[in-house]
Amino acid sequence: MPIQLDEVAVSVSTADGDLALLHPTTLTLGERRIALVGSNGSGKSTFARLLNGLIEPTAGTVTVDGLDTRRDGAAVRRKVGFVFTNPDSQLVMPTSLEDIALSLRRTIKDKDARRAQARNILTEMGLAERADTSIHALSGGQKQLLALAGILATDPDVLIADEPTTLLDLRNTQLIADRLFALRQQLILVTHDLDLALRCDRAIVIDDARVAFDGQPADAVAFYRELVGS
Repeated sequence: MPIQLDEVAVSVSTADGDLALLHPTTLTLGERRIALVGSNGSGKSTFARLLNGLIEPTAGTVTVDGLDTRRDGAAVRRKVGFVFTNPDSQLVMPTSLEDIALSLRRTIKDKDARRAQARNILTEMGLAERADTSIHALSGGQKQLLALAGILATDPDVLIADEPTTLLDLRNTQLIADRLFALRQQLILVTHDLDLALRCDRAIVIDDARVAFDGQPADAVAFYRELVGS
């Protein structure tokens, strides 16, 4: 599904004048797996949040399959799911089953059918035995899987994952990464993990609130390493 940015910029007003969070950017995002790479504070999360309307541009337009993120925000967010770094930002119900059922409330009106489908989703994600477990008793990897399952339950066409493995150990990083790369959805992955970036079809390096490099992942990783002196 094409996502189009046309002369998109984001800025905020400060006591010293306007601060650019993203300089004017024009891009089309059509590849199945796209990595966004950059240092903390570079603007990559701002870029990612523009793509489903969590942040609105102060100039230019962002469209998803022809829908404008300003005018059609709700419709855009039905097409573009967003997984945050910390799953606690997304898990709001007492148990795993209830959390998935909440995501299904718009599409499945019958309560029993909704709970049955929630159990099916948990089984697919390897969380069947945690259906009635308090979300506070889940491990970090299980929480991230649950947050991912909750977004996927809404059946988006695009998934944006904002540093989904940052808080995880190596085993859970591999588990979440394998789940993400197996999805049918277009994946836009914000990551500091350069090995994950190399698994994508395209990589964009964000630096100083602008696109510094856009191309093949291996070339992008080499550029980024040189940029940060590693």
